[in-house]
Amino acid sequence: MGHIIFSSCTIPFFFILCLFPFVSSFPYSQFDGSCPYLPMIVRNGVWDAFRKDNRIAASLLRLHFHDCFIIGCDASILLDDTNDFKGEKNAVPNRNSARGYEVIDSIKADVEKACPLSISCADILALAAREAVVLSGGPYWQVQLGRRDGLTASESAANAQLPSPFEPLDNIVAKFLAKGLDIKDVVVLSGAHTIGFAQCITFKNRLFNYKGSGQPDPALDSSALPDLKTICPNQDSSNSNLAPLDSPSAYRFDNVYYTNLVRRTGLLESDQALMGDPRTAALVKAYSMNPYLFYNDFATSMVKMSNIGILAGKDGQIRKSCRFVN
Repeated sequence: MGHIIFSSCTIPFFFILCLFPFVSSFPYSQFDGSCPYLPMIVRNGVWDAFRKDNRIAASLLRLHFHDCFIIGCDASILLDDTNDFKGEKNAVPNRNSARGYEVIDSIKADVEKACPLSISCADILALAAREAVVLSGGPYWQVQLGRRDGLTASESAANAQLPSPFEPLDNIVAKFLAKGLDIKDVVVLSGAHTIGFAQCITFKNRLFNYKGSGQPDPALDSSALPDLKTICPNQDSSNSNLAPLDSPSAYRFDNVYYTNLVRRTGLLESDQALMGDPRTAALVKAYSMNPYLFYNDFATSMVKMSNIGILAGKDGQIRKSCRFVN
């Protein structure tokens, strides 16, 4: 089967990843190449957005993850609310935190000019997530194309099925298993937190009053507290303040996220839990010592995730606008 790939990697450091591209069985038809400039259009759109806002790389990666976990990788997260359904944009895990919709809109508009009604919003989102990782210094992987766009979205499903930073690890693992992923994918895909920021409301309880104790979370090393308390003082007005998920390299895709977990300075409780569970701790340690192993496994898990619940053939549609069904 043919795949659209770039003639060379953006970052020579990952040359070996280009020589051995990541593939998987893909149960739907491949893009036939009728839009040869598609990769360049998506790449330029992501890079232009990144020049204006260097947080956008993490946002696009998160948007793809949140799309695939609800209904499937069908761009349902991009749909605005209608009289027929409440969409996913205003679900609790996405409201006031999911970003990048306008970037996908802009890329879609450029794609439509070049190749009208040929490329789905779901495929554009998958490509944009890959470009966001590569732009941040992470691995390249092949994005197989041919997804169709969904006709509906579900706020209730997003509220119920997206993993939460407040959930026990067992709950998060169960949600991954329900999507055909496994516990290794939990550890690997959590590594997406090597880039980006989190709002204080998602972890502030760990700093001041963990589980009603009036004390910080004992799983959080005390060395992390002064800086975090400066960013997130113990008052409601700080809830939307941002702290780096991976200090000190919030804009660089690397393995420092795992190093932080080993040092007990992971930001989110759900992240630090990976180091506290014998089922996952060994892999956390392995990634902290071997970035190449993490990059390889991340690319493989991203291909798996991007295959969740796809629409093919005559199912779904190719939307004209990512915000609305045709």
